Amino acid sequence: MLAKELFHTILTTKLNVPDAQLTQWDTDAQARHRDLEPFVFDKKLVDEGAVYQAAAEALNVPFVSLKDKAIPKETLQLVPAPVAQAHAVVAFDTDEQTVSLAMLDPSDIQTIEFLRRKIGRAPKVFLAPPSDIQSALKAMHHDDIEEDTTITKYIQDAQKAPANTPEALRKAAEDAPIIHIVTNIIEHAIYEDASDIHIEPTETGVDVRYRIDGILSRVMTLPGHVHDGILARIKVLSNLQIDEHMIPQDGRFKLTVGAEPYAFRVSIMPLYHGEKAVIRILRENQRLLHLDDLGFLPGMKKLVQNAIDKPHGMILVTGPTGSGKTTTLYTLLNILNKPKVNICTIEDPIEYQMPGINQSQVNPKVGFTFATGLRALLRQDPDIIMVGEIRDQETAEIAIHAAMTGHLVLSTLHTNDAPTTLPRITEMGIPPFLTAFTVNIIIAQRLVRMLNPKEAEPYQLGKEELEQLSAMIGSDDLLTLFQKHGLLKNGSDAKASSVEQLTFYRPKQAQEGGGPPYKGRIGIFEVLPVDETLSHLISQNAHADAIKEHAKKAGMLTLFEDGLLKAKQGLTSIEEVLRATKE
Repeated sequence: MLAKELFHTILTTKLNVPDAQLTQWDTDAQARHRDLEPFVFDKKLVDEGAVYQAAAEALNVPFVSLKDKAIPKETLQLVPAPVAQAHAVVAFDTDEQTVSLAMLDPSDIQTIEFLRRKIGRAPKVFLAPPSDIQSALKAMHHDDIEEDTTITKYIQDAQKAPANTPEALRKAAEDAPIIHIVTNIIEHAIYEDASDIHIEPTETGVDVRYRIDGILSRVMTLPGHVHDGILARIKVLSNLQIDEHMIPQDGRFKLTVGAEPYAFRVSIMPLYHGEKAVIRILRENQRLLHLDDLGFLPGMKKLVQNAIDKPHGMILVTGPTGSGKTTTLYTLLNILNKPKVNICTIEDPIEYQMPGINQSQVNPKVGFTFATGLRALLRQDPDIIMVGEIRDQETAEIAIHAAMTGHLVLSTLHTNDAPTTLPRITEMGIPPFLTAFTVNIIIAQRLVRMLNPKEAEPYQLGKEELEQLSAMIGSDDLLTLFQKHGLLKNGSDAKASSVEQLTFYRPKQAQEGGGPPYKGRIGIFEVLPVDETLSHLISQNAHADAIKEHAKKAGMLTLFEDGLLKAKQGLTSIEEVLRATKE
């Protein structure tokens, strides 16, 4: 990052940002516990390239944009990967005498001199924007791991799998090529922004798949005889039983990759062709989000804020596995986390460690379940309690009574939408009047992939998409929805009289080696506050349809409608919304 004073000066004198606006951005960034520079770039409040071009002039160094440069692999690899990551430096051009280096800190003389000696050429230093540097660093790790010479050599040399004795497996786990394979699989996943790694034995080999933005895709296939060594290495890292192959095992380990600390949650499961490993990647320094970052529209945000401002009651977040419920709960806890309150959690597992919050993890092997943990937490004088998931009647009863006795309780349930959550609680054996009295708000959610702005194009809906939409929402209702939220004020949409005339966005149909069509994810939500009328309906044990009808009359947006609004804004595509909301 640039020095704070330089960044402020560039914004005010070069980009003509008013002082009042800069003060407001500072305040918003601090509220989210973020530095100003990444905050304004993430929000696209100013152009990153323009800022760094002005900074280059101020620092009297040349500026370079790497966005449209095709950098040869051998040039990128002139700078050792650990140095490139730790010091944010990229080699982008070279000749016999010089090497051109793009840096974030052109005053880092120590690194420049080290590279002069290491490469044996005179460095020419340029200032480049952070996003350009990160894209280039990611490219360094984008090559298929199967091309790695060390891995290839091990595959060629290893004629058979190690014997399944503890000694042989441990020796295989400490073998340098196996360590190299596992390390590269993990590092490659991190640089691809994957959330999970799947290492799956098949009849003929080992498939490695990454889950990126919620979608699983195969990235490599390795020969079957390296499987036992890879699994042994993962077990050693996770402190699991290396010679146990018949029962599931769970573990954790930590690594530092590119100067950033990561935690990895491991699950080992025996399958027909051998053991499968799934590794969840947890970024320990990941910034905590704000409601705006999650994707709440202003009206929804206000309802959620009102609910967490109440001193007691329940806030429930619902949705299937992988819909972002835990992230939403952590975001709410981050807002509530003040020195004057005692916040306690019972989780399975603890995804992120939060300073100032007392977090505990269930351990069914010793009888420490959600129910027993929740009972213990109530003796810890809590003001706010977070229960990772309400799975059974006992946990539901304790959580409900905690909410009745002056605690604010946050938790999750697995239901398809907000209205069906209330009957689900009743099905768990909770009297309807208790649910009506204690539940403040229900948030249902899904995650949709965000369109990459550089790889998106405008278009009008075709016949097939129109038919799919018509089956879920009428054309007139769709136009009314967009008009109500002020999305038909500009361009050709202002004169549109039918859905066919509206402009939406999708990934470019002609992909010519560009970036990914989708990048990142955003939530779509259904927010249902429990008002007096709804409380009365719940007490009468109303059906989910009656609750949904009341919620719609009260102005609740469904998951599908919220998704359509985000699709109209160009944040995602109609295809993504249909994928995420189909039942």
